[in-house]
Amino acid sequence: MTILETPTPAASVASRPASPGIPARRVLGTELRKMFDTRAGLWLMASIVITALLATAAVIAFAPDDELTYSTFATAFGFPMAVILPIVALLSVTSEWSQRSGLSTFTLVPHRGRVILAKALVSVGVGVVSMLLAFGIGALGNVLGSALAGVGTTWDASVGDLADIVVANVLGLLVGFTLGVLIRASAGAVVAYFVYSLVLPPLAALLASSQAWFRELQPWVDFNYAQSALFNGSLSGQQWGQLAVTSALWLALPMAVGTWLVMRSEVK
Repeated sequence: MTILETPTPAASVASRPASPGIPARRVLGTELRKMFDTRAGLWLMASIVITALLATAAVIAFAPDDELTYSTFATAFGFPMAVILPIVALLSVTSEWSQRSGLSTFTLVPHRGRVILAKALVSVGVGVVSMLLAFGIGALGNVLGSALAGVGTTWDASVGDLADIVVANVLGLLVGFTLGVLIRASAGAVVAYFVYSLVLPPLAALLASSQAWFRELQPWVDFNYAQSALFNGSLSGQQWGQLAVTSALWLALPMAVGTWLVMRSEVK
């Protein structure tokens, strides 16, 4: 008579197939949906389109006929985007703590680095798409404005110029994202971003005008200064090097510290 042995719990657990992890596509889709599924997020996204429309309308209404060029439209909506997009990226991170959704997010995806990477990719994607949409609105405004003014349509911004504007705004967006990861509180991160973008540049300019040593050092340590060169046209090889160095100081290093803190901080 054969006696069947009952498998031990350890054996049954060992034979159980491991459940598949959450695919990256689903994590990206979830993070993208989070940017739109709240009233504040929805209106913040809508403000991107609204700002581009208002900037285009303002150029048509108030710009002199000889300044109705595509570069004028690109400049008009470029600077508002430089303020809105970093706030969008910043809030995509801090909302996990301010809205207390981090507990469920990091429970479903325990590897927090995947969540942070997904948020960064989605934020950059939203920024690029927003800029392309703004360029399209500006192109329509350029055609409409020149037709209303009875002047020729001027396309004086090359693809390279537009690409530089996109890169500049994506870098600014990453500054907001980095502050969100580093501070993880909406109010504090927003204040820090406005201090960085509105307070530090005039202080750095004042120091550069009064101190010769800082005037030579500024392009290598002032990220605002190096980034703003992208709005003025193509960069030289030295300027790209300065942008790389300042990006490492103001983006890569703080992002590494912020990610380290996120991986070890308690989510409440």
